[in-house]
Amino acid sequence: CVMIHSGSRGLGHQVATDALTAMERAMARDGIATNDRQLACARITSQEGQDYLASMACAANYAWVNRSSMTFLCRQAFAKLFKSTPDDLDMHVVYDVSHNIAKIEEHLVDGQLKRLLVHRKGSTRAFPPHHPLIPVDYQFTGQPVLIGGTMGTCSYVLTGTEKGMRETFGSTCHGAGRARSRSSSRHQLDYQMVLDRLKAKGISIRVASPKLVMEEAPESYKDVTAVVDTCHEAGISQKCIRLRPLAVVKG
Repeated sequence: CVMIHSGSRGLGHQVATDALTAMERAMARDGIATNDRQLACARITSQEGQDYLASMACAANYAWVNRSSMTFLCRQAFAKLFKSTPDDLDMHVVYDVSHNIAKIEEHLVDGQLKRLLVHRKGSTRAFPPHHPLIPVDYQFTGQPVLIGGTMGTCSYVLTGTEKGMRETFGSTCHGAGRARSRSSSRHQLDYQMVLDRLKAKGISIRVASPKLVMEEAPESYKDVTAVVDTCHEAGISQKCIRLRPLAVVKG
């Protein structure tokens, strides 16, 4: 199994930064108050709201292209190594899903079906079995939820549940989340020590920049198993598969 995790990189971050500034002005104008700057918002029909949705769609498309390109290159690499074709090697895409994105969906609110814009930040969509928006292949299992772990621990595949649909608008976690900032990881972790720990676990690694080793070290993230167990026990998603890394490429 090959798991590919990439988003819109700096573009998505810039879109969010620009939107925060614009939406703070819109909130002051429209009399909207929140208890956290990160919850800055604007009315969907406003110019700020429409600008954000358009910019977000651009970043999301960029992320899709990133993953598609890496998938193509990965398939070509395996084909070259095994002197075969990707199809003969059965290297088909099992599932591809976006995290940190807003989607227009229908949900029950106080017993009434309403059309909502659900913005999942730090989470991902996890629809239950038989939901009309998930592919036919997963109608009986529920939507696959891809939980990328760290390069030294493990990753998970979960499935969506009815309880999650009722209580979280069909959402669950999308990863462990950082325990240290990137800057903190670079200053507090030792490059060679991280490599030695991965090697001791039988994990090979190739990186484009040494600083990525510290930034993405297992110690930089929370315990993904504990996070997944919490979501499973809460009933908002269901554990399906645990994946252990053999090799990691960080670009």
